[in-house]
Amino acid sequence: DQNSIDANKRKNPHGGDVKEAHSMETLPPGKVRWEHFDQEGYIGATMVKAGQDPYARNKFNQMESDKLQMDRNIPDTRHDQCRRKQWSSELPGTSVVITFHNEARSALLRTVVSKSDFHMYLAVFTKVRILRNNRREGLMRSRVRGADAAQAEILTFLDSHCECNEHWLEPLLERVVEDRTKVVSPIIDVINMDNFQYVGASADLKGEISFRVWQCGGSLEIVPCSRVGHVFRKQHPYTFPGGSGTVFARNTRRAAEVWMDEYKNFYYAAVPSARNVPFGNIQSRMELKRKLNCKPFKWYLENVYPELRVPDHQDIAFGALQQGSNCLDTLGHFADGVVGVYECHNAGGNQEWALTKDKSVKHMDLCLTVVDRIPGSLIKLQGCRDNDSRQKWEQIENNAKLRHVGSNLCLDSQNARSGGLTVEVCSSSLSQQWKFTLNLQQ
Repeated sequence: DQNSIDANKRKNPHGGDVKEAHSMETLPPGKVRWEHFDQEGYIGATMVKAGQDPYARNKFNQMESDKLQMDRNIPDTRHDQCRRKQWSSELPGTSVVITFHNEARSALLRTVVSKSDFHMYLAVFTKVRILRNNRREGLMRSRVRGADAAQAEILTFLDSHCECNEHWLEPLLERVVEDRTKVVSPIIDVINMDNFQYVGASADLKGEISFRVWQCGGSLEIVPCSRVGHVFRKQHPYTFPGGSGTVFARNTRRAAEVWMDEYKNFYYAAVPSARNVPFGNIQSRMELKRKLNCKPFKWYLENVYPELRVPDHQDIAFGALQQGSNCLDTLGHFADGVVGVYECHNAGGNQEWALTKDKSVKHMDLCLTVVDRIPGSLIKLQGCRDNDSRQKWEQIENNAKLRHVGSNLCLDSQNARSGGLTVEVCSSSLSQQWKFTLNLQQ
């Protein structure tokens, strides 16, 4: 019982003594049981009225959300093998931490009760404890406070606009029981922000990399038999102190400073404005890193994510070579093939290039090569050679163009659809505007 615990100092299973940094109100465990709960009254207090913008408060269609029952049926998006699997009844308990800030009551309610067993419905509200910050603390500090108050040996974190699918929790717990160093995640299905239709996630899964988990002896896994739906919004429904850009820059700069070692220079090259954003004191994080004997970021790149192409000391610029919404692309061609442009996909591959200190524009072991030093000459991919003047390029006009050194002609995409990229007399044409995603020149 939370009330039996000294609020100023107590033991917990997730980090020793708990000391409250700021005052926080802890409400007693709920007394309302499922059969007595007035869903209509609870949701009705904040329902969108006729004529009001249903997107204004939460940046999703709250009117559609409010129409739905808290225990509505959603499609079972699991693989057939997952549906047939029998899960152990001896799995340990978990404390579920849900952080929320002015959340739509209907969305929050479905997060709490979705896909619980019937006997859990009867007790779910008596299990819920509310910890209310007396000031705005943000997502991560609030999650930490929830973790401090948790009583179970395993922690589970959910956003406040989710719906959990059939047997979502057992696969996660089972994997942690097998290996306590695992940090596990469900596959995240999509709940449409406009009509609240529940849609299974595509095969093109995107996940969290959490390199500090890997660096400090753990690993991160997506468990395919666990499915949780999430409402993805196009913008935040609330403001951030100092603006969302500043908060994001502060958080990412702290991560770079603590965890990325010398590779943080690439972060600053990509986000130069972050150098002007204060990131606070990181001494305690550095001490924790040493105490846990965490591995360097280079180890993470070599052992966990070796597929990631990282700039080296010879690169002046790196990444995609962008022209509006299109990028320079090999089009799948190899030696002696032409290059073209294709819609930017931000996945590297055929669109990953580097401009080196010896003035080569490289894709793997192939370089952009001018066939003839005259306007209209085609550009081809050929094996890189140190002293081949046909392969020498430089950035001009504030790194907005690529000029071939030997001919003083500029890389041009005006003929990309008919035959490939060419060099042309340098002009102000948009077809000659090129920008690397990462410029490493100071």
